[in-house]
Amino acid sequence: MTDKHQPTKGYRTFVLILLTIVYGFNFIDRQIVGILAPFIQADLNLTNTELGLLIGLAFAIFYTTVAIPIAWLADRYNRVNILSIALATWSGFTALTGLATNFVQIGLARMGVGVGEAGGSPPSHSIISDMYPKEERASALGVYSMGIPLGIMAAYFATASLMGSSNEDVNWRQIFIFLGLTGIALAFVVKLVIKEPKRGAMDFNQDKEITKPPFIQSIKTLLQIPAWRAMCFGSAFGAFVSYSTSAFQTKYLIALDPNYDFKTLVIILGIINGTTYAGGAFFGARLADSWGKKDIRAYGWLPAIAITICLPISLYSWWVPTVHMHLALTTFFLLFFGTWAGPSFAIAQTLAPINMRAMSTALFFFILNMIALGGGPSFTGWMIDIFKESNEEIESVRYAMSVTAFLLIPSMISFMIASKLLPKDWHAAELKNQND
Repeated sequence: MTDKHQPTKGYRTFVLILLTIVYGFNFIDRQIVGILAPFIQADLNLTNTELGLLIGLAFAIFYTTVAIPIAWLADRYNRVNILSIALATWSGFTALTGLATNFVQIGLARMGVGVGEAGGSPPSHSIISDMYPKEERASALGVYSMGIPLGIMAAYFATASLMGSSNEDVNWRQIFIFLGLTGIALAFVVKLVIKEPKRGAMDFNQDKEITKPPFIQSIKTLLQIPAWRAMCFGSAFGAFVSYSTSAFQTKYLIALDPNYDFKTLVIILGIINGTTYAGGAFFGARLADSWGKKDIRAYGWLPAIAITICLPISLYSWWVPTVHMHLALTTFFLLFFGTWAGPSFAIAQTLAPINMRAMSTALFFFILNMIALGGGPSFTGWMIDIFKESNEEIESVRYAMSVTAFLLIPSMISFMIASKLLPKDWHAAELKNQND
């Protein structure tokens, strides 16, 4: 540290990278179910509706509800301890997923993963916000959000490296156990190397005591910020489409071309997610910070524009005749879609009072994941089963995903509303954090 509260640039960069890796493990454990869905479904004899519930609602209910009380604790107690315990917990349940023999067992394991992952992002967002000033916060949180595509990429690569030589030789149980044990080891690293930062150190220079508001007051305060609410719904409806896509994409591509080598497919999908989505997240956050210096509305406008572009790309991608054409369109979709994360995370942290930053992330993720993760795969899986009554499997996925894609429209509208409300709410947040 250079003084009492300020971290050195090298140290804060190291912590940011480590937290990004942890966030990546969050998405490895979440994404791997979608990647291995065809094999889990066949092994455990699951319906599409059960598969959607397994990927979505069974995980999301526990992930979102438990996150709020954990965030309340993170606003009061040591965030590094909470994060390391959470990582060990969700990784342990990831390993247990590989031991499940029926829908109930694997459902309980995924609920356990959700409980653990609830303690991941709220303390991480809060730590990052106490190490980076608001002028750099979107960029820092944009780097952190790259854990999403990097985690997804790692999930695809882990699948490719641990599977056998043929499409049928995929030991999904071994993959879950390996990833779970690796995450437990990472939890010890987090505990040993990250030091708890001073709360609010980047928002005021003098020492001051941070008050601890009651639980209900924290929730009410955040929900009363109009731009914060609009950003939450913009992110949620956009992620609704993204989670549905990742849940059923490999299933769709196998049906589109049964002879396409599965190992090659997961490697390509991993590269696409790890480069284009990550690139969109990184450069989107940088552009938001740069544009935001001139006009704070940029934090809403940029996601709105990008998601508008995503709508026709998403619709068309499900109706092209070849795997390669679908993958090409997926590349462009992920590039533009990735831009929402950095600006949204920055809004969630900057508009929130300093003593509610972990709670802001948790409540934001509660709204996002109950709508997107809980609703997206579950809704799409249900739609696939409905369309399947009068269509072939591939057409049923196409119709279901086409209906799902139109949820990008309320996402775009919500971000446009956020851009209009941001100047007033951003200024009010700055005054409050200076005066409290």
